[in-house]
Amino acid sequence: MAFIDDVLQVPSYGWQDEKGELVVPTVKQLYAEAFTRINIFKSKKNWISLISWLVAVCMLPFFFLFIIKYFSLKLLGCFILYSMVIMSTHGTIWYHRFGTHKAYSFSHPIWRIITQNLVIKTVPEEIYIVSHHVHHVKSDKPGDPYNAQAGLMYCMLADVNHQAISKELSEADYKKASHFLKHTGVQINTYEQYKRWGSIATPFYTIGLLILNWSFWFTAFYFMGGFGLVCAMFSAAMFWLILVRAFNYTGHGKGDKKHIDGIDFDRSNLSINQTRPGWFSGEWHNNHHLFPGSARAGFLPYQLDLAWVYIFCLYKLGAVSSYHDSKKDFLKKYAAKHAATAASVEAS
Repeated sequence: MAFIDDVLQVPSYGWQDEKGELVVPTVKQLYAEAFTRINIFKSKKNWISLISWLVAVCMLPFFFLFIIKYFSLKLLGCFILYSMVIMSTHGTIWYHRFGTHKAYSFSHPIWRIITQNLVIKTVPEEIYIVSHHVHHVKSDKPGDPYNAQAGLMYCMLADVNHQAISKELSEADYKKASHFLKHTGVQINTYEQYKRWGSIATPFYTIGLLILNWSFWFTAFYFMGGFGLVCAMFSAAMFWLILVRAFNYTGHGKGDKKHIDGIDFDRSNLSINQTRPGWFSGEWHNNHHLFPGSARAGFLPYQLDLAWVYIFCLYKLGAVSSYHDSKKDFLKKYAAKHAATAASVEAS
C-alpha cells in the first residue's frame, strides 16, 4: 500500500486529516492549489500539469470562431456527436480499458498508434493512467484523486491538483510508476530525467505527439468540411476535455449512495451505472468497478457498449490479439443471483 499511497503528489491541503477523515478543501483552496501546480516559473516540473489547461486554452479560438462565424445546425450536430460519443468512447477504449487496465492487447504496434490517435488528442496518458490506478485502490476514500465526496470542483480540478505523480519518488518507486505506461508506447524518462522534469513521459514526446496529432486532424477535417468543421471538431474536443472531469463526480453518485438494486451490483464503493455515459461511451461504471480488467463493461442486454464494439471488431480483423471479457462471470455471480432473489421476493 505504501507505493500507492505515495505515487501521487500530495496537495497542500492533504488527502486526510489527523483522524484519517477526508479533507474537503474550499473552492478557494482548490484554485490556489491549481495555479500553484501549473506555475512552470516556480518549477519546470509543473510542465505536465500545465499541459492540461494549456490544451483547453489553445482550443478556445476554435470555439469562438465556431460560435461567431461558422455556427450552423449541421455543425452543431457534428459537435455533439464528436464530443459526446466519439471522444467519450475513445477515452474508454484507449485511456481506460487499454491504458489503465490492459484489458486487451494489440497484434502490432501500428494498431496501438492508430487507436491512440483516433481523435484529437487532449490528455497526456500519464495524467490519466497513474492516477486511475490509485482511484481503483482507494475509491471514495482519502487519497482517491477524484473523490466525489469532496465535491464537484474537487473532481473538476483533479487533473492539475491530484493526478500528477509525486516529484519525490525513490528510484524503485519510479520504476513501478513508469511500468504503468510502458505498454502504451509513451517515451519514458530515465530516473535522472524524472528528477529534472518531474514526470514519467518526456516533454519532447508529449508535446511532439500533440503537435503531430493536431496537425493531422486539422488537415483531415479541413479537407472533409473546411475551416468550419475544423472549428466545430476542435471545439467539441475542448468541450469533452472540460466536462469529462465531472464524470467521476456524477459516476460516483455525487458523493452519495445512489445504488439501485438490479442495476448496481458493486456496493464496495459509490460507483453507479448511468444510462448516458453507458450508451454513449460504454462507461457502465459500476460494472467496470466489479471487473476493471474486462474489455467489455456492458453486461446486461440493454447496456450498449460502443467501446467493446470497437475492440471486438479489431479482434475480428486481427488488430487485437487477445482480450478479457468478464460478461460470463458477471452473469454467473451477480445477475443470476439477483434474478433468483427477485423471484423469491415476488413469490413471498
